[in-house]
Amino acid sequence: MEPRANRDEQPWLGSSLPTRTALIPPLSAARWLLVLIAAAGIYFFQDFLVPVLAALVIGFASWPLYRHLLDRTGGSSTLGATIAILLILFFLVVPIAVAIAYTLDEIAIWFSWAVETNERGATTPFWIAELPLVGKWLDEQWVRYIGHPGALGELAQMVSGANIGNIYRAVLATGSGAFDLILTLLFMMIVLFFVYRDGESFAGELDKIGERILPARWERISRVVPLTIRSTVVGMTLIAIGEGIVLGTAYWIAGVPSPVTLGVITGLLALVPGGAPLAMTLVSIYLLASGSPVAGIGLFAWGSLELFIVDKTIRPRLVGGPISLPFLPTFFGLIGGVKTMGFLGLFIGPVLMALLVAIWREWVREAAGEEMSGLAAAYEPEALPEAAALETSLEGRS
Repeated sequence: MEPRANRDEQPWLGSSLPTRTALIPPLSAARWLLVLIAAAGIYFFQDFLVPVLAALVIGFASWPLYRHLLDRTGGSSTLGATIAILLILFFLVVPIAVAIAYTLDEIAIWFSWAVETNERGATTPFWIAELPLVGKWLDEQWVRYIGHPGALGELAQMVSGANIGNIYRAVLATGSGAFDLILTLLFMMIVLFFVYRDGESFAGELDKIGERILPARWERISRVVPLTIRSTVVGMTLIAIGEGIVLGTAYWIAGVPSPVTLGVITGLLALVPGGAPLAMTLVSIYLLASGSPVAGIGLFAWGSLELFIVDKTIRPRLVGGPISLPFLPTFFGLIGGVKTMGFLGLFIGPVLMALLVAIWREWVREAAGEEMSGLAAAYEPEALPEAAALETSLEGRS
């Protein structure tokens, strides 16, 4: 047996029991680890980020409708997801693809006219020169920048720094990017199928992680994010697509040249507050100036009525209230979305900006609530002695 003194001696390197506290708290370490894993995933899968975001946005926005569809299919998530994908494909993707195809054909005609005009020049259209107040000035600008041969090329060189022939070839070469767009849409539809099928289980797991990482704010964030996405998509994107279709049809009935392209432009401008009325008004002015006053007045009256009905009745019914997204975040969302994500960025960009604005407002509201609570706590001790004195006097009288 070992001597008792040896058993009582302390180890040279200290106690072997874990008596020290962790350098980084476990919750903070878990948060940073999750952030690093998410950043690594975004870096390695950045080429798939756009279709995944698009699928999540569509899934969030259409989830209430999908729940109704799921109830009608007997609760089968696979069958419900399949039917939902087919409906989105035939009623959203195919019409947009057809509109884009017609728009590219009409834009190619515009560029063909621009190339021919650059070679031969063109006289000022009669309806532009006869416009009241500004007709003479517009005629001078037309002759200066478009009228003589080579003028349009000089204007394009001055504005964009590229030759008009190169711009024309670049526009024609955009058809080569159609294959990439088709692959992106295909991947988006695949992701969307799994969002529909496994969305509930994934949302439950996400709630567990969110409540552990952000225990004080996750409940509010998980409530604000879906409502914001749904309101933005329905109140801005879908209504903008609808306004582009309705006003584009009105352009075609009124006899406006390139009605599909103008309808697409109107739909894109409808994403910005005041964009659709501006586009419709300019097209109506064109009809009035080009010798079609009946068509111009009819288009303006119909467009004004349609926009009034949409803004006052349809949008509040679909969204539950107006979209209070300021102009500047909307504009940045559109431009930044197109610049970083391409065509799908038109719809993803405003949604992301709406989320940022919503989270910012929630933080401001929470800060204001904490400030009011602090003020109430500061005044409460002063009221306690008065209340105690009043209670004592009442007891003495009784």
